[in-house]
Amino acid sequence: MKKTKIFSIGYFYLSMVWISTVLVSCDKDLTPYQGKEGIYFAVQYGAWNRNESVWPYYNYSTIPFSKVSVADTTILLKVMVTGKLYDFDRPFTVEINPDSTTAILNTHFKPLATTFNIPANSNFTYIPITLLRAADIKTEMKQIGLRLVPNDKLALSFPEWDAIPGYDKGSDPIVNEFDASLHSIRITDWMVKPAIWSGSVGANHLEIGNWGEFSEDKMELICQVMNLNYSQFENTDTMPLALIILITREMSAYLQRKYNEGQPILEKDGRLMFISGVTWTSYVGIPWKK
Repeated sequence: MKKTKIFSIGYFYLSMVWISTVLVSCDKDLTPYQGKEGIYFAVQYGAWNRNESVWPYYNYSTIPFSKVSVADTTILLKVMVTGKLYDFDRPFTVEINPDSTTAILNTHFKPLATTFNIPANSNFTYIPITLLRAADIKTEMKQIGLRLVPNDKLALSFPEWDAIPGYDKGSDPIVNEFDASLHSIRITDWMVKPAIWSGSVGANHLEIGNWGEFSEDKMELICQVMNLNYSQFENTDTMPLALIILITREMSAYLQRKYNEGQPILEKDGRLMFISGVTWTSYVGIPWKK
């Protein structure tokens, strides 16, 4: 059965345990806004262990399908309005920006509604867009560019956004200047080394630590054998030391058993897959010789 997951991106965690937090007063300046009322993308995110109230604003969101086992994902992008609240809905338009879009409609994303409303007595709303897991994002990032369209009631608030001092607890480098009427969604499906990985490479490319060098094959095998998922390796709450020790013990026993049965598990470069506790050493880039 196809799985779908919904993520909110107004506040969100890149660890894929993503949490939406409603903000009802989040103007760019910390002083009362003066100027024509208008709309802007208000997307913030940051490190899981940092205070979310001071996460930076970004002009892009990266959606790594590698962290979840779903066929499609609906994300919610936060849009805010400057100025006072009104007791009626205020419509605005969003459109695909062809200049910054490499993703293909119905291959990488579903059609996007174009008209949305800032609800009565509110200064924000969310724009849903459904992303699709396509085979080509395993090797190539695809991007969807969005742009807000001004109307006679709502202008574009911050075509020249400057990073807010103190809003610096981000997981990505801070973007100091950007057009807040534009937002890009970057879609990938390749694995990168997670925040919690108990291993590395030492002198002469020798694998050391509990798990040695990170590889996508090793991560997938650990998740399969241990019934885990990638997102659990993102912080020490979901990957405590006790679980690291358990993974090391069980995976080394698994690899050793496969080796003893004449079915050794190899990395892409031909070396034996390494977890501390096996009876061999492995050097990155040097194939195993029988």
